[in-house]
Amino acid sequence: MPEIEVAAPDALRAALAAGEDRITLVDARFVGHRHALRLVIADTRFPAAHVPGVLAVEGEARAEAARIVAGLDRPAADTCVPDLIAERLAAAGVSLREVPLGELLAEVPRDEDARARAVAAVAAVDDERVRLTSAVKARDGFFTTFAVSTWSRYLARWCARRGLTPNQVTVASLFVALAAAAGAATGTRAGYIGAALGLYFSFVLDCTDGQLARYAVSYSRIGSWLDATFDRAKEYAVYAGLALGAARHDDDVWTLALVAMVVMTTRHIVDFAFNETRRGIGGGDDESADGGAGAKLSGKLNTVGWTVWARRMIILPIGERWALIAVLTATTTPRITFVVLITGCVLAACYTSLGRILRSLPRRTPAAPQVGEHLAALADSGPLAELVARLRLRVPAPAAALLGTAALLAVLLAGGAGEWWGLAGAGAYVLCAGVAIGRPLVRRLDWVVPPIFRAAEYAAITVLAARVVPTAVAAAFGLVAATAYHHYDTVYRLRGGYGAPPRALVWAVLGHEGRVLLVTVLAAAGSDTLRTGLIVTAGVLAAIVLAESVAFWVRGARPDIDDATPVGPAPSASTSSYRPLEAVVAAATDRTGDLS
Repeated sequence: MPEIEVAAPDALRAALAAGEDRITLVDARFVGHRHALRLVIADTRFPAAHVPGVLAVEGEARAEAARIVAGLDRPAADTCVPDLIAERLAAAGVSLREVPLGELLAEVPRDEDARARAVAAVAAVDDERVRLTSAVKARDGFFTTFAVSTWSRYLARWCARRGLTPNQVTVASLFVALAAAAGAATGTRAGYIGAALGLYFSFVLDCTDGQLARYAVSYSRIGSWLDATFDRAKEYAVYAGLALGAARHDDDVWTLALVAMVVMTTRHIVDFAFNETRRGIGGGDDESADGGAGAKLSGKLNTVGWTVWARRMIILPIGERWALIAVLTATTTPRITFVVLITGCVLAACYTSLGRILRSLPRRTPAAPQVGEHLAALADSGPLAELVARLRLRVPAPAAALLGTAALLAVLLAGGAGEWWGLAGAGAYVLCAGVAIGRPLVRRLDWVVPPIFRAAEYAAITVLAARVVPTAVAAAFGLVAATAYHHYDTVYRLRGGYGAPPRALVWAVLGHEGRVLLVTVLAAAGSDTLRTGLIVTAGVLAAIVLAESVAFWVRGARPDIDDATPVGPAPSASTSSYRPLEAVVAAATDRTGDLS
């Protein structure tokens, strides 16, 4: 498409109204860093993005921009029309991202002197250095910061220059982790050492895919899902590999592997549920937003350098956790690895949970209705609980959830596991689970309900398998892994703003209370029935949730943006000109070459 001058507003409006694909408007006088342009043009996560002199719009934002242009009089020669449109888009309530530039520069000089100063300012800042630095997360764990990101950013750049995508690196990370799990499964010291090295390099690739996405400004909906999902798959595969390796020495650690998975998954649900509540009160990532002694203490500790790193290590983020597993795998036995890992994870869970409870106590007003909807989705309640919920009993949700969990586990641990009277505990759990969701989960401590349900369901499966038929714990491991995938998938949908999974899916897999009741019945029917039932239930549940999840994420996936596509500023001129992204790319190629 030829350039469209401001002198022809009708042609500009027609270009904006011609479709819904992303279109970029660049002021001809723009001076700035190439990466500033890349951040606007290539980042398709936002319907509208803006830096001084550059505006990218698509979909409804593009249609609104066309309406704005239709109402514009002929602008003055020195008017920066992209900035003017961006200002009016924001006033109209359109979601507009003002791209943070940091050290980067983007501006529209008004005269030659200002242009000379801008060009000098651009030359004074190393665009590539800023790009490499911004590829690394600003806040990360100690191990990741000092043992991985110091060199993985250069690996990310190497991948970008060879046309590799973040998704390809994510898949490579999975294969390396699976190879590490296979090494652990050999049960030999060489296999354990190989597994440790594989874990480290798998984690390096896991960091590299995100750094590559930020370096190349190449994001996709399916990429975020793959990254998060493969993290769980890799960790569970390593647990299984260690259990298989220990079995070669007649050491059965499947129960420990299952407990490690239960503790980590429950702890993650604590984090996710609490963060949903914080978003509901406008807290975001600001630890002091919800007030209280816990937040004040946290703020004070953040002013002391060493405590920041200590607190990040105490919570055992994925980097520290994988480093711990790798070192222990290489130097000790699977049993010791699991015992130390579980102990560390329990301590981390206690630390984070206590802090979250302390920060929740000062809040008096109910959270926004959307918070209740999200917490209800995280609760994963099925038809039985929803039927009881219609009674609308006025019982605090956390109290009801705790009471049901205590009754269930008390009965199972007291000898009810594998007995028909054990159904009394499962029945009490179903009733209490329904009472807990009878009212919207918007009170200050209602966020603890989903984690309590997760702990109850996973623990019940673990106890029933371990007590009734210990040889079926591996099958229970598979069932919990499939169930955990379903719960993580729910989290990723909510965090991405895509809403909860379909109600039909939740009902098809019975909800948490239905699965607890089913496994309790299978255990009461006998050890052979439980063993077969666990295998069948795990297979059916995995098939249902995986099929629906894959269809959902792939169906809505955006194509990745190839960073090898050159982009750049328009030539200097006295008027502003605007063109689609393809035209900007074509013009920039002639002047600046490939920017990747």
